[in-house]
Amino acid sequence: MKSACLRIALVALSCVVLVTPARANENWPQWRGPTGNGISDSKNLPTTWNLQTNENIVWKSELPSWSGSTPIIWGDHIFLTSPSQSDGNAAPQGAGKGPPPGKGFGGKGPPPGKGGGGGRIRPQDPGGNDLLLICLSKKDGNLRWQRVVDSGNERVYMKQNNSSPSPVTDGKHVWVMTGNGVLTALDFDGNELWKHNLQQEFGKFGLNWGYGSSPLLHDGKLIIEVLHGMRTDDPSYLVSYDGASGKVMWRRERLTDAPNESPDSYSTPALAMVDGKPQIVVSGGDYVTGHDPKTGEELWRAGGLNPTRSPVFRSVNSPVVADGLVYAGTRQKPVLALRIGGQGDVTERNLVWKWTEDGGPDVPTPVTDSKYFYMVADGGIITCVDAKSGKQIYQNRLGVGATIDSSPLLADGKLYITGENSATVVLAAGPEYKELARNELDGSWTMSSIAVAGQQLFVRTGTHLYCIGNKIAN
Repeated sequence: MKSACLRIALVALSCVVLVTPARANENWPQWRGPTGNGISDSKNLPTTWNLQTNENIVWKSELPSWSGSTPIIWGDHIFLTSPSQSDGNAAPQGAGKGPPPGKGFGGKGPPPGKGGGGGRIRPQDPGGNDLLLICLSKKDGNLRWQRVVDSGNERVYMKQNNSSPSPVTDGKHVWVMTGNGVLTALDFDGNELWKHNLQQEFGKFGLNWGYGSSPLLHDGKLIIEVLHGMRTDDPSYLVSYDGASGKVMWRRERLTDAPNESPDSYSTPALAMVDGKPQIVVSGGDYVTGHDPKTGEELWRAGGLNPTRSPVFRSVNSPVVADGLVYAGTRQKPVLALRIGGQGDVTERNLVWKWTEDGGPDVPTPVTDSKYFYMVADGGIITCVDAKSGKQIYQNRLGVGATIDSSPLLADGKLYITGENSATVVLAAGPEYKELARNELDGSWTMSSIAVAGQQLFVRTGTHLYCIGNKIAN
């Protein structure tokens, strides 16, 4: 299938043989991977790559537009959301303001290898009007199909258009949410199964900078959070849909007394097991809460995320669940580590440690192997602390050379951290700061987190999706 909106550029593979893929983590079904924690158990992942020399670049596929959403993978299917291709004449739209006219790269980016330094690499254009779900072949990056799932794309402030939420799949269906609140279910052939418009059904979204949460899939049900309040008096809520039929299973209000913009959250819910039973963990609106996935009932809540009652403590990074603890971040600090479970207000009795120093995350979601907890600040600082005590092990400035929006990946004994300039710094995981490599791609505006399948990394920049894997000569 050919498309003017998506031209495929395959990198020549002459005189090379790909390393045989491992079976671990063959699928990456949602943002942050199989367990939603940004960890892969894959081995033999590439440490270095180079676009100019084609080192470890298996293939690349040109995309219609930029997006902060992450690719998801099942078998030979890669699913991505994107605006349609722009005609090049669109002006920035939405609530916020981008960089001055003429200062953006229009989605093209600087030449390969130039990176972006520490400057802004933000395109002016929000992309085309249509919002797409694109399906590519994992084998070669060729287009399988693309579908229009919504329309009315716009740019919201500097870091969003209406394609920000990542899709989710169970291997038979794929579900995609747009920033307009349109939730669509499709099969693997691209046939639409059902559709809901949350704003039509439950009221307009009232977030200051657009909607960005991704759906959580559990037990065949989709959990959607709408935490807002800056531009509405309507309550925040969680809603559950049956994945197969689209039936609303339940809808629960999620209470908050957060002031002004602080009720707004762009985070994604996490799944936790408590005494062998699942709970949905939600962070935002100055609280982290646990919910029964069958009913949406709130089981417990902890405060302390906004100790000064700041009116601008909107939250972006998502809760991280590991080894009986939930780590909840805010706008840089504090970061709380809490035991999961209990009933009612557990703010004091479940608190394990609190991070109140500089270096906490704003946009990037942290990652942990339950021994070390890694926080990446937007400005390029990485902090490693003991996951159980919160004691700092090291703090260092990364050599990314740009603001960091994507969340770190922990895999194969390495940390992968990507900047807005598409450069990825690779660190050795563990208690010592050790940089293994710095890899550049096309220099275009990059916000998406890295996905993993087998022994390959999938990096989405502002212009392309790259498949990266170790290659050996014949």
